[in-house]
Order: sequence, then C-alpha cells, then structure tokens
Amino acid sequence: MKAALERWLLRRWYGGVAPEPGLRLLSLVYAGLLRLDRALYRRGLRRVHRLRVPVIVVGNLVAGGSGKTPLTIALARSLAAQGWKPGIVSRGYGRRSLDPVRVQPHLSAEVCGDEPLLIARQTGLPVFVDSDRVAAARRLVAEGCTLIIADDGLQHRRLGRDLEIEVIDGERRHGNGRLIPAGPLREPASRRVDLRVVNGGTAGEGEWAMQLVLADAQPLEGGPALALQDFAAEPVHAVAGIGHPARFFAALRARGLQLHEHAFPDHHDYLAQDLRLDPPLPILMTEKDAVKCAEFGLSRAYAIPVRAELPAGFFAAVRERLADWSCAHAGH
Repeated sequence: MKAALERWLLRRWYGGVAPEPGLRLLSLVYAGLLRLDRALYRRGLRRVHRLRVPVIVVGNLVAGGSGKTPLTIALARSLAAQGWKPGIVSRGYGRRSLDPVRVQPHLSAEVCGDEPLLIARQTGLPVFVDSDRVAAARRLVAEGCTLIIADDGLQHRRLGRDLEIEVIDGERRHGNGRLIPAGPLREPASRRVDLRVVNGGTAGEGEWAMQLVLADAQPLEGGPALALQDFAAEPVHAVAGIGHPARFFAALRARGLQLHEHAFPDHHDYLAQDLRLDPPLPILMTEKDAVKCAEFGLSRAYAIPVRAELPAGFFAAVRERLADWSCAHAGH
C-alpha cells in the first residue's frame, strides 16, 4: 500500500500528472500552517535554541531523499581533518525505538535508523539520535564536540543554525514546484539557504555540483571486496530503498552492468522474503539498504558504497563561514 501511494504521488510531483483539486486544497492548508509556524518563531512565541558551538544543517526542501547523507559524511570528514570535533544529530527516521540513542556501529538500524548508523560506521564520529534535536545537540556538545552537523532538519527551527545547506536532486529538482501534498516541497522553493548542492544533473549559477562515485562491492557476509566489473558477465539484481532508486540503477548501468531493478520505498523495512529473488543472481544494493539486510544470511549480496565528490571551493566556502563564526564569537 505504501509503495503504491508513493508511486501515485510521484507521478504528480515529478511525472507531469496534474494534482487533483483535493491535493491542491490540502497544499493551501499546509501553506497556512507554515506561515503560522514562522509567525510564532518571529514573535518569540516559539523559541530558537542557540548553542555555544556552530551548527550546520544539511537538508532539503522536498520530501524524500536527495543525497543528504553522503554529503553529511563528506562534510564531517573534511571538518574533522581540519581540527574540528564534529558531532552529528539526526531524528533517526524509520527506527522503531523512540528513546534517545548514542549510535554505535554494532547497533541495529531498527534501534537508531539506517542513515545515522551508516554515518557512524563511515565516519567514526559521535552520532546521536533523538526526536528532540536540541537535546541531542546539547548532549554532543557536553561530550566535547566543537561543531554540530544536523543530518536533515531545515524545517526544524527549534535548533538554531549558523549555516544551512540545501541538497537538490539534479534530475528532479523541486518537481512541479508545489507544496505537499500536491507537490514535493516542504517549504517554498524561494526559501533562502546559505549554500545549495546539486546531486547529479547540472548545477546552476550559485550552486555547487556533487557527484556520487560508486566504490567496490562489499559482500554482506564478509570477505574481500569485488570490483564492479566482476559483475559484468551476467545480469544482477539491483535493490534500492532510497529517495530516488533510479539514480542508483543508472550509476550501475553506467559501469556496464545489466540489471533486474527492484525499487522499494525510501527507508523500507526489509524482510528476508523481499530479497528471495529469481533468477538466483548476485544482489547489489545501496549501503543504506545493506545495514538493514546483513542479518538475513544472503550469500551473494553486496553493498555498494558511494563517495560524495565536491569541488574544493565548496569546502572552502564552509570554512569561510565557520571562520566568520569564530571571529564573531571570539572571547565569548
């Protein structure tokens, strides 16, 4: 049911199908709620909580994924290499537990969420999951973090921020330009942010281009990695439960692979039977999916890591903003 509803909405958001009058009416209601929310913060009836360390928010304006997690990982690694001590906060979408969680690499995605688990494993940095992002950020600052990165959260105004980065799907962009549910936008496309990163496609003026590069295939059951070219001799099953599965499939095809595509909803809660696929061929999946499927005992299943590549100028722009913050808070 969820997958069918998602396909139905995506045809209206990105496929050229006009949204029905009911959806457009609900969008007007949603727009009114957005205006009310902004007014409450503007008048001080809702409080923005500022921290004593800089806060960077990596998010998007549309519902669904656009490449935030790879960018968060690349940004966190870059800042750590420059001497900062980043901590990452997330709501942990899709997890079954509601308790605050300090993410550890050995945890299950059911406990902390697939994206926070992936970030913790790839960066080795502190990651904290809590529906209250302010509380999570304060916890990490108390642990010694000198900078906070919020994975998602552009719309979460309670947590004050010093730098906002919007990630845009280079193919889909902002879809039909309408607000939820008639379109994909959580906020109007005119909303101001500090930096815009475009994942794939063509970056426009004032935007930074990001490319996701596929790495060697990692067997879920352990063992040495295999080059993607090793799978070119026969078709493979390609599995993706991300915001835009077609992007992953296209990247595999660009490496010369023949695919049987299996697209699942974003943050899909996999069952073992989801991956009993015919004919019996190797299964290639995103890392985000793999953290939820490793326990199934799949003998020919592989995670395909991705690495975000961005111009050096992007990281320089981030450093410049942080230098401005440091100057403004010198002596505090």
